[in-house]
Amino acid sequence: MSNESAGATAYVSLDTFVIPLGGKYPIFFVGIFVYLFCVLCNVTLLAAIVLHRNLHKPVYFILLSLPLNDLMGITAMLPKVLSGIVAESNRMPYPLCVLQAFLLHLYGGGILFILAAMAFDRYVAICMPLRYGAVMTPRVVGGVVALVWTLDLVLITALFSLQTGLSRCRSDVANVFCDNPSLLKLMCGDTSVNNIVGLVNTAVMQAVSVSVQAFSYVKILITCVATRRTEPKKKAVNTCVAQLVILIIFEIVGTFTILSHRFQNVSGDLQKAMGVLIFLISPLLNPLVYGLYTSEIRNTMLRVLKKRVFV
Repeated sequence: MSNESAGATAYVSLDTFVIPLGGKYPIFFVGIFVYLFCVLCNVTLLAAIVLHRNLHKPVYFILLSLPLNDLMGITAMLPKVLSGIVAESNRMPYPLCVLQAFLLHLYGGGILFILAAMAFDRYVAICMPLRYGAVMTPRVVGGVVALVWTLDLVLITALFSLQTGLSRCRSDVANVFCDNPSLLKLMCGDTSVNNIVGLVNTAVMQAVSVSVQAFSYVKILITCVATRRTEPKKKAVNTCVAQLVILIIFEIVGTFTILSHRFQNVSGDLQKAMGVLIFLISPLLNPLVYGLYTSEIRNTMLRVLKKRVFV
């Protein structure tokens, strides 16, 4: 069979949400507002870290990857979903569909690895404060960031490279955006190897991320209990609780979405809504959590606003 057999075309048709009569334009404009708000917040966070020397510290260089990853994820997903809602037809070229799926999976893995790197940085800062500068050198920080993106890129590239040997005979994507499970449903041949590799990739990402974060937070908790000073405890709680909440929400939604593809009786609309939510949680919450909840970033932004208002 050729890569585009009888039932396949150069385009794929994505599923759409069932929108009540008269509701598509309000939903579209709300979606556009959410997208622009996410872009503004993440770009502001990026600019604050890059432009202000007081934020040129290891923790913020690692944090820099988070808004970049969030911008990639929400830009790859939301504009196409919104255009499909307005047009009531969601067609796209197959290569663009594969690219969207690749970027969205890269985004998902990126969140897990970046949060693990940030947890490790907090472990060193709180549990070994006197050695922090010696451990988290520019070379080490650069190596950690490079490892995060390299590991993510290798795993996702390996996953999608397996599709090149499959024949495609369908063009209806059972989702509002393209992802690896939906793409595999377009193939005619045996996709069991792809499914196994996908599960292994997910397991590796989860194992690396969760183990690093569990180790870091357990050590931080022990340090908080052992010390009598309240300031380290407050610092640990302020730094870690919000990050843990974001991780837990992301894990719950992501796990549901991954498992829902393995079961036939899951509501299609619920599956689509939860899938979209994966790409909204981090871009919405991360800039607010790290921009408003982190004192150095918050104070830097307030100083900039005061200068612009009173100059």
